[in-house]
Amino acid sequence: MAVMNHVAGVEGCGFGVDKKRVVKSGPGGEVKSRRCLSEVPCGHKQLQNGGPAILGTFLCVNQRPRQHQSVKKQVIPQNVDLPPILPKTKKKPYPIPLKKIQQAGRDDKKLAEMGIEKPLDPPKNGLLVPDLIPVAYEVLDAWKVLIEGLAQLLHIVPVYACSECPEIHVAESGHHIQDCHGPTSVKRRSFHSWVKGSVNDVLLPIESYHIYDPFGRRIKHETRFDYDRIPAVVELCIQAGVDLPGYPSRRRTQPIRMIGKKVIDRGGFVEEPKSLCSGDSSSSLVDLDTHEVYRRFPPPPLSDLPGIAQETVDAYEVVRWGVRKLMRKYAVKACGYCSEVHVGPWGHNAKLCGEFKHQWRDGKHGWQDATVDEVIPPNYVWHVQDPKGPPLRSTLKKFYGKAPAVVEICMQAGGQVPGKYKPMMRLDIVVPESEEARLVA
Repeated sequence: MAVMNHVAGVEGCGFGVDKKRVVKSGPGGEVKSRRCLSEVPCGHKQLQNGGPAILGTFLCVNQRPRQHQSVKKQVIPQNVDLPPILPKTKKKPYPIPLKKIQQAGRDDKKLAEMGIEKPLDPPKNGLLVPDLIPVAYEVLDAWKVLIEGLAQLLHIVPVYACSECPEIHVAESGHHIQDCHGPTSVKRRSFHSWVKGSVNDVLLPIESYHIYDPFGRRIKHETRFDYDRIPAVVELCIQAGVDLPGYPSRRRTQPIRMIGKKVIDRGGFVEEPKSLCSGDSSSSLVDLDTHEVYRRFPPPPLSDLPGIAQETVDAYEVVRWGVRKLMRKYAVKACGYCSEVHVGPWGHNAKLCGEFKHQWRDGKHGWQDATVDEVIPPNYVWHVQDPKGPPLRSTLKKFYGKAPAVVEICMQAGGQVPGKYKPMMRLDIVVPESEEARLVA
């Protein structure tokens, strides 16, 4: 910006003309003022066309965009709050904005009215995505390592679970924070009733129906017992291309065809193999399920504990990364009211929902697109800086951080904490004494 008293010898720029007006330069080089500025071309020929001479102070603003703009540095926040707990008296928010869902429905309806088939890409047309098959196998292998590692770590790292609510705590003793909402919490003044925890308390078992053909017949309420329930992560990997003995899946060679919401060609209905409903299939699921996993693995040597903890937390990150990548292509549905999850293009019709206003829906689930946290719940727990120290108290709750239960267990066993969890764990905050807490701003 240059200030001149006379206009001469300047070409190719614009001047804001005002004798005593404030001119501001906004972001991106745009000129802003409280009054309207007049644009005056400043070439010699245009200024000397016989018009009256303009005397005064002129402001030259270069409006050319900067070629070398400064790149913003990625700032890691010091402390991060946890996601808010959603109320149970309302439906969960849609992961995809409702306007986009409605617009996609209108577009499909227009194509259906014109008799045009809906364009479908794999895997929405029933075919596999070849690039995601190795990812599915990697997720399944990491899932095995995660279950085995947790079973070994729980022999050494103490974990307590509340018998009245889903709260768990990783320390030598349960905390004294009064946040229990169980049936008898009023009698206990919201203190938790601690018992010994298990792998299912740490890694919440989210199960889904295994279906041979995701685009075939829907599961009805009367036929729900004809299908096995397996972990949702395992079912997602099977539909993404993993061949698991005892749990076959239909592999199409020809894509399905749809007009609107109606499937006009699915290649016919194929009967499910009889081995799907037999008890022999449970043998292939032993390493992939958390049932009685605590008894299958003995306590590890103390010298191997840090290595097992690091492998476990790495496997946990691989599982979450892989599930997020698979869910970008393969459809996973979740109930908007309860924790039910179904892997497939549309949900099942089993009337098992007992949450908010289930009477109005006759027990049917309110299906919507699922998120990664619904397939693998992080299960946040309080971070304990000194596991052998005094128990956590309600008066100092604002100074404590939280972390996923798997990360907290692995950290106490000697593993390294991933960087993205450090802000929510509040590792840099010194917890004051109870009498000093009121003096902290």
